[in-house]
Amino acid sequence: MAKGEHIFSDPEDYFEAKGPTVTFSNLRYCVQEKRFFRKKPEKHILKDVSGIMKPGMNAIMGATGSGKTSLLDVLAGRKDPAGLRQGTVLVNGKVVTSELRLSSAYVVQDDILMGTLSVRENLLFSANLRLSPKLHSSSDKESRVDTIIQDLGLTDCANTKIGTEFLRGVSGGERKRCSIGMELITSPSLLFLDEPTTGLDSNTANCIIGLLHKLSRRGKTVIFSIHQPRYSIFRQFDHLTLMHKGEIVYAGAADYALEYFTDFGYQIETFNSPPDFFMDITNGEAKSTVESLTEVEGKNSLAMKYRQSRLYQNVIEELDHVNQNIAGMDKREEASNYATSFFYQMRVVCGRTVRNLLRNPQTSYAQMALNIFFAILVGLIYYQMPLTLPEALQNRSGAFFFLIINMVFANLSAVELFINERAIFIHENSSGYYRTSVYFLSKIFADLLPNRVIPILVFSAISYYMMGLKPAFDAFLCFALSLSLVSLAGVGLAFLVSASVSTFAMANILIALPFVFMMVFGGFLVNLNSMLSWLSWLKWLSIFSYGLNAVYINEMSGQVFYDNNTIITGEMFLKSMNIDYSVWGFWQNEVALLGIIIVSMILAYVQLRRINRWK
Repeated sequence: MAKGEHIFSDPEDYFEAKGPTVTFSNLRYCVQEKRFFRKKPEKHILKDVSGIMKPGMNAIMGATGSGKTSLLDVLAGRKDPAGLRQGTVLVNGKVVTSELRLSSAYVVQDDILMGTLSVRENLLFSANLRLSPKLHSSSDKESRVDTIIQDLGLTDCANTKIGTEFLRGVSGGERKRCSIGMELITSPSLLFLDEPTTGLDSNTANCIIGLLHKLSRRGKTVIFSIHQPRYSIFRQFDHLTLMHKGEIVYAGAADYALEYFTDFGYQIETFNSPPDFFMDITNGEAKSTVESLTEVEGKNSLAMKYRQSRLYQNVIEELDHVNQNIAGMDKREEASNYATSFFYQMRVVCGRTVRNLLRNPQTSYAQMALNIFFAILVGLIYYQMPLTLPEALQNRSGAFFFLIINMVFANLSAVELFINERAIFIHENSSGYYRTSVYFLSKIFADLLPNRVIPILVFSAISYYMMGLKPAFDAFLCFALSLSLVSLAGVGLAFLVSASVSTFAMANILIALPFVFMMVFGGFLVNLNSMLSWLSWLKWLSIFSYGLNAVYINEMSGQVFYDNNTIITGEMFLKSMNIDYSVWGFWQNEVALLGIIIVSMILAYVQLRRINRWK
């Protein structure tokens, strides 16, 4: 066996290789940075790298900024294709694109799990969406989840919730194992992991790598990036790719790397760990006794030496052999479909959304409690408003304005919806769990309607009769409908902002400004016809304007207000405010609010689809 050839440390426990072989040739990846709308020069992340990853433990190692994570992401199809200037990635001789995500598994560095669900529930969620119900029954999925729980050593915490900022959950190592388990549900033969040991203590990190080592011995191709592992972890590697500033400085058997650098005159100190020794070499802290191997004139001498080595020549020869074997063949991998249907995904994702909602008291029960509190408060302030002038008109105007403001601004919390789960959505959607439309509709049916509409109906029922408004039941229904549409219009705009930005600070600014302008140009604070006639058109974009007009028409029509000498009808009051109090006048405000809701939701969905899923 030639030096540097891919070998396994324990051939007896290695079954017949089933995993695919990943080859990559002449990869050059760049990013275009922008600053203040000005393009900066392209930054070269990967510089003409080539290599082969076979079944087993394939580690990509290097210092921070060396390009190891970028190489991993390019191989996994997780990088923006626009940045790939040249080169190809083949899996078993087929060119792959982003569809590789549906036939392989990718474990991100930061564990992305639903914190309100238990370990078992998270694994079952992945099984339900990624295993076809036509091929796997419910009992089959549960059996597979039980097997993974046992294999990953998660039996003791299987029914423990992952944990949130309000809920104590499992440990870091258990979270990492659960993340790996989510991807193992489909029994992938190709597994990518981005720094699987980051943030873990040495013992837990060793256990995670030991788990991956066992998976590789079952015939899987395991490719992962790692920074600076301890020796007990390093010795479990089969193949090592060492990177420095976007170039490969070594690629070959992990147990041959030490001899490779020793031949160049580098001497490892006693008790020094090989991974630390390699980092010292690439960082320039270790010196060669044979010749100077430093970066001269911007060129990476270590990378140049590797390109001149027999190891690199073997890689090029094998790549040429692969390319010749697939010449003339259709090399593009066919796109895979989702494992489950649209309606099946809706049921599963809506179920998780409802469960998450019920287990987050600060977003569900608190919302209802606040609405009941404000309903009672408004009812007490405007308790049984009389029909006598001038209190009747003044109090009703103040009450309606206060109600509309509360309905709109109470929905500022909706901007957190997509931002909180942005990382989860990007990962699950990119990994082929569900369609974007399924996620969006699940938020509408299982989150927006019960969490926004039901509390508003309770609010309306309490405040309406406490304030002594029209006793007719149909008037109450129109009142509740108006407040619900105002609330949903506010939620729609909040959804649009939430899907468009990734930070709470920017979202709060973008949602507060339009709400304030809508309030000013709603027709209550400023008479647009007399003071700001050139801006009067803005009232057609104001939720406040439509909401106030609707509740005014509903309450004032048919009412008679009086004092000792004067009688004023509700119609007279509405006419003085230039409000069309006909039946059509009421419903055109409702239709306008519905239009704002629909347009906002459509734009929010478009923005959700446009979220950058590339790293």
